Amino acid sequence: MTALVRLRLAGFLRTGRALAPVLAGLLALGVLYGGGRAQPAEAYGVSAVVLFPVLAWQTKILLDVEPDVQRRLARVVVGPVREQVAGLVAAAVAGLGTVALALVFPWLVGGVTGQVPPGGRPVPAGIALGIWAHLLALPAAVALGALASRVITRSAGYGVAVLTVGAVGALVLGLSGSVAPWLAPPVMPTARALTGALAAPTGLLLTGWALAWAAVALAGYARGRRTRA
Repeated sequence: MTALVRLRLAGFLRTGRALAPVLAGLLALGVLYGGGRAQPAEAYGVSAVVLFPVLAWQTKILLDVEPDVQRRLARVVVGPVREQVAGLVAAAVAGLGTVALALVFPWLVGGVTGQVPPGGRPVPAGIALGIWAHLLALPAAVALGALASRVITRSAGYGVAVLTVGAVGALVLGLSGSVAPWLAPPVMPTARALTGALAAPTGLLLTGWALAWAAVALAGYARGRRTRA
């Protein structure tokens, strides 16, 4: 399975398809940080929201790079479960690379400040919370991108529709006062939580929420793969 993960990552990188989501992410982050400096936790909380649709799109691109015939051969050779897991692992690894770039980028352009206001969080704590916020968004983004992939939607139009509805729904349903916030991953609630004092129970709740949402979405992906095999 490791060889299959490397094969899919190599195809994603060598075809140049990795450039589009990375450049889109950097452009969005450049606009975000162009408004002035912010504390690391607050800046990274919003960065995770901005990066969520980019990570989902990146996952869709990675899963769509492999030709259908090659995917079926891999399914026969390593088994259906390992073939699916290899794609998701490859998408997660690519997502971690994009997240690492997003964490470094604001320091290069002066988008965050190292000065701590009275009563503010120390910079290391803010960075740690920012890493947590991005890692919280990654599984849900991978799951959404997998649901929008060609093997599930069967057409580019439907894939874009799933990706758009999922990304917009995460923003709209995540607004304060939403009637059904549990329908979306907690990217917006996490960003709001990082603007103030984040209590441990709130952090655990958000973590469980994000993992549960991703697990349900990935279960839907696995079921879709079985019915479309």
